[in-house]
Amino acid sequence: MENQNNVTEFVFMGLWGNKQIELLFFFLFLLCYLAVLMGNFIILLTITRSHLIEQPMYYFLCHLSIMDLCYTSTVVPRLIRDLGAARKNISYNNCMTQLFTAHLLAGVEIFILVSMAFDRYVAIVKPLHYMVIMNRQRCNLLIFVAWGVGFWHSIALLLMVLNLPFCGPNQIDHYICDVKPLLKLVFACTDTYITGVLAVANSGMVALVTFVVLFVSYVIILFSLRHHSAEGRHKALSTCGSHITVVILFFGPSISAYLRPPTTFPEDKVFALFYTIIAPMFNPLIYTLRNTEMKNAMRKVWCQTLFSKEAHN
Repeated sequence: MENQNNVTEFVFMGLWGNKQIELLFFFLFLLCYLAVLMGNFIILLTITRSHLIEQPMYYFLCHLSIMDLCYTSTVVPRLIRDLGAARKNISYNNCMTQLFTAHLLAGVEIFILVSMAFDRYVAIVKPLHYMVIMNRQRCNLLIFVAWGVGFWHSIALLLMVLNLPFCGPNQIDHYICDVKPLLKLVFACTDTYITGVLAVANSGMVALVTFVVLFVSYVIILFSLRHHSAEGRHKALSTCGSHITVVILFFGPSISAYLRPPTTFPEDKVFALFYTIIAPMFNPLIYTLRNTEMKNAMRKVWCQTLFSKEAHN
């Protein structure tokens, strides 16, 4: 069949068909988005205005907060707008842009989480060599690699989707432009088996392999804690516990959504809420409420800010 594209815009079917429920979630997701902005901005300001920025773990956490802010801003504002709109439409070009940007930022975030796990591995397994191994140059290299891998992951998906012939329906059974809902639109136009397998290999296998690597690294970390003091074990478990919680919130739904044949289910939209809204909203709470060093830095930074304002007035 000739590769033709008759679609100039797509229409999201959204999360629910009930208008009253959508209006309720309009306000709920608006509050969640404000919580994401406020929580991650607090983390950014606290780290950049304190001594914590000198530590590799918080340097990576700073970049993770930036990714959360950018990633949610790529998806959630349009979702909130569509929940209150009569027609949930998006142009073809904007759809492709959202697909590329969302997967780029998600890919970068995945490898920042890997970098944070590597940082904890070195800190606990090789503490005497920690500052030599995790110097600022190597931290910058890990961030650069994360952006490079995220770019190649997203550009590969984008090129696959751009080659699809959208010749018929334009209603996407989702609230974002993603590979599987878009593949569903071209079933009647062309054979999508190879593209579907490549999409699963690109997204699903990357998520699974990364999760396995993270899981193995934390098993090694927990195993090595046997030789630490009780205080050291408590501090390390507290930090690693935060990381493991974030990894489960992000990778659990991602693997469920992407690591299976290219078919769509209603549950996919619920899974997507976890890695587009819920995980970015809970990340600041997870990394602050369970982290004494972070809480002390927040008190110091915000007290200094208040005192400086009073002195200025």
